[in-house]
Amino acid sequence: MTHAYETDPGPSYADIEALPPNVVGEILAGELVVSPRPATPHARASSTLGFLLGPAFELGTSGPGGWHILDEPELSLGVDPGFDPVVPDLAGWRVETLPEVPSVAQMKVAPDWVCEVLSPRTQRADRVLKLPFYGRAGVAHVWLVDPVAETLEVYENRGGAWFLAGAHSEDDVVRAVPFDAVPLALSWLWGRKPPEPAAATDTASES
Repeated sequence: MTHAYETDPGPSYADIEALPPNVVGEILAGELVVSPRPATPHARASSTLGFLLGPAFELGTSGPGGWHILDEPELSLGVDPGFDPVVPDLAGWRVETLPEVPSVAQMKVAPDWVCEVLSPRTQRADRVLKLPFYGRAGVAHVWLVDPVAETLEVYENRGGAWFLAGAHSEDDVVRAVPFDAVPLALSWLWGRKPPEPAAATDTASES
């Protein structure tokens, strides 16, 4: 028999499993948050970023390697029972943190880097709920990418508080921690080629 005064246990993983396949479910601050699959600008920015980082940091073919980078991993970190599972758009683990990627449905090791691609529907949850959670979980770096405003915000975790290490936009070419070993042209994330560098002007006077 169920009594009205019994405490509501809140959402569970069974509620996530019951969702249709065209949505993403997360439990944030004890609430079931359901987001639709991303629109094209969001999906393009996320997939392109993973594509650009992969050769240099996942494969080590054009950079130092030493990372595992995953699209939309489901995180169950045990830091806060009100945040389980949490699904970032991209996450990366240094090989020192995660020597091998396990064959599991949920990752239980906190990433070293997380990227959230913002949209009007998800921006509040990404900033107000997920960013503090990532700090409590010990994530060292968070990127917030806004494909509509064409911006990249780079955050570093300093003692559980987030420090804005850099803010970039439009056609900037950046070296953003923790992937500062290789330059990143933001134009690719917005669906266009980076502008050609300006030709050097010969100012020497004719003899």
